[in-house]
Amino acid sequence: MAEGLSPIEVGKEVAEHAKHDHVAHDRVVSIAEALLLAVVTVVAAWSGFSAAKWGTESSLNLAKASATRAKANRSFQQALTFRAADASFFNAWFTAYIAGNANSARVARKRFRPQYRVAFDAWLATRPFTNPNAPPGPQQMPQYKPSGEAASRLLDARADAYYAEGEHSAETSDQYIRTTVILASVLFLVGISSHFKIRAARLVLIGLGTALLLFAGILILNLPPPP
Repeated sequence: MAEGLSPIEVGKEVAEHAKHDHVAHDRVVSIAEALLLAVVTVVAAWSGFSAAKWGTESSLNLAKASATRAKANRSFQQALTFRAADASFFNAWFTAYIAGNANSARVARKRFRPQYRVAFDAWLATRPFTNPNAPPGPQQMPQYKPSGEAASRLLDARADAYYAEGEHSAETSDQYIRTTVILASVLFLVGISSHFKIRAARLVLIGLGTALLLFAGILILNLPPPP
């Protein structure tokens, strides 16, 4: 009797090897899914954290812009108050001077603020009563710098800078959120791939998830890190 396997036994061996190969391939696919899931989870957590940090940074910058703008408005109102007071004292002096009341003019001049007196003296030096090219009054002199006006301009510029930073932070936060949504799609694809019995379908989902993960990774690398 010839030694060897019968056709039936050969068929069983082939089936056993095919089954073993199928299990091995499924194990490789499962490992790939697990690795992809682990990487996506970490990257998604980082992206969400970055989005939250940039969102907080945006809120802080916008709050600083609002507070600084309020300070600028207060400084501007202070400058307007000084302008009105200076104009009132000047009118009193001018009325007394025109009327020839030297004592009243002297008293009115003493009420000038030190900063205004500098501009007033510079205005008098232009001989305004005889020089037709003289400025209309001390407030038109370059020496006139009412308190609060320069501070108002500086604070306004600072508020604009804070607001621009807040807008940039908000845009960065939105970009991180969009990246997180892409990564959530990868999690969904990996999650449903294990429910498919067809290996080709699982491989397609893994490949699509990997491509989305790489795309999200490129987006994150082009974004600034969290503050």
